[in-house]
Amino acid sequence: MVVSKVPRYLVPFHPKQVPHYFTDVLIIGGGLAGLRAANAVDSKLSVLVVTKDVLRQSNSNYAQGGIAGVLDPEDRFEDHITDTLSAGGRLCDEEVVEMVVREAPEHINELIRWGTKFDRESGELTLGREGGHSRHRIVHALGDATGKEVMRAVIEWTERLRNVEIRERAFTLDLLTHGDACRGALIADEHDGKTLVWAKQTILCTGGAGQVYRESTNPLVATGDGQAIAFRAGAELRDMEFVQFHPTVLYIAGSSRSLITEAIRGEGGRLVDRNNHRFMQDYDERLELAPRDVVSQAIVSQMGKTRHPNVYLTLSHLDPDFVRQRFPGIAEACAKFGIDITSDPIPVRPGAHYMIGGLTVDREGRTTLPGLWAAGEVTSSGLHGANRLASNSLLEGLVYGARAGMAASAAGAAMPDDFRALPLENRPVEQQTEPLDLADIRNSLKSLMWRAAGVQRSREHLLEATETIDNLCRYVLARRFNDVEGWELQNMLTVSRIMVAAALAREESRGVHLRTDFPDTDDEHWRRRLAFQRNENGELCATA
Repeated sequence: MVVSKVPRYLVPFHPKQVPHYFTDVLIIGGGLAGLRAANAVDSKLSVLVVTKDVLRQSNSNYAQGGIAGVLDPEDRFEDHITDTLSAGGRLCDEEVVEMVVREAPEHINELIRWGTKFDRESGELTLGREGGHSRHRIVHALGDATGKEVMRAVIEWTERLRNVEIRERAFTLDLLTHGDACRGALIADEHDGKTLVWAKQTILCTGGAGQVYRESTNPLVATGDGQAIAFRAGAELRDMEFVQFHPTVLYIAGSSRSLITEAIRGEGGRLVDRNNHRFMQDYDERLELAPRDVVSQAIVSQMGKTRHPNVYLTLSHLDPDFVRQRFPGIAEACAKFGIDITSDPIPVRPGAHYMIGGLTVDREGRTTLPGLWAAGEVTSSGLHGANRLASNSLLEGLVYGARAGMAASAAGAAMPDDFRALPLENRPVEQQTEPLDLADIRNSLKSLMWRAAGVQRSREHLLEATETIDNLCRYVLARRFNDVEGWELQNMLTVSRIMVAAALAREESRGVHLRTDFPDTDDEHWRRRLAFQRNENGELCATA
């Protein structure tokens, strides 16, 4: 498959015209995976962490549910492994699943040592249950704000490290490659302009791409930058058709979308349609505790049957005091719209939540591009398969952040301290002067992706999206922008095009990927991974 051309670098630069910075390990992204990686690097090595916004603006910070791990003496690793494999649509890497699950308790206890205050009852950790889990094994904090508390503790711990420098509000434009290896990155910040950062080893931890969709739980920073810059640098991307849609996103027309944590259904919340019918009994015997792909697809089907823009989540049958205590953040968010979650139905519908696909990595976080490592949501590790089990995402960030940090540290320590700038440049080209309405293009792309590559997909709509995105790419990717708005749009177009190509190629339904024209799962032909790469001509090519 060969489609649109993607430029190698977004902006012009010359090594004699921009400042240089040298570090042993460069970490791009300041979420949980990035900071855990920084903590794993040998203290004798210098580390630079760059993040496009402030540290607390990451998907990690907004995680509500918690972290899954076998902590109950009656629970077993084998059960957590089985639950993960079951949710993953027979596409998980079983060795990766076992590795992550068995390392989970160690990492959770490490967070506690670092100062994370998980919720407790009578001195013991309170363990919740979410969809797809056979047991209570989810540690959570502040009721429904686990990510906020975890990031607070990890940020405070990381800031104590003398070998780690954190640079906020620094946008990574592109990875620098020379001799078929990653040598660092070109970054831009509001104070110093462009800087060439040269690194012995680079770790990519930039998170997901939820903002390519009109409906999303992700913060504004989640524009797929990491996947895009890695693709331009020649790294392989895999599983890009698999995007997890969270079933329950607060739906108030005209307002921003707020996640309604799955833990609500774990504590007994029920889904009903506009006629107050508890419809999950029509789709799956696990009812509201079915995996997210099943619940999301059921909600979309029920919305179609009832011709209503949403369904409702009700907790009115639960103890009001318990609901307020367990879900204070959700109660506050809904109260802004006059909704009392203890008595009023909460209007919800699915929204893009988690990018399962990303950079192909091995068990140490090594990508296909030498010198480049990756961890967290930006990767395709094989842990999630075709559908992520709830509360396995922060866990993946911890396990792979630590592993990538240690591996990159060892590789960097083995290299000599002969830092030097390399003769890399990207020459200016003649630019079109016709202005572009970037906001309009961005909104059109997000709406198109929601229609064509959302919860339900079909060949007809994916081909329409392919043609439209190709047309946009032809004149947007050729431009040289000077601000984040333009760079983000170019990254979103690049990632969206790969996602659509992957969704069009997989002619079956599996996990979060539902093709209405191929509704069955076809193990004989499609129990395999799809991968894509940019070739030397800048074209998108399928590699697997």
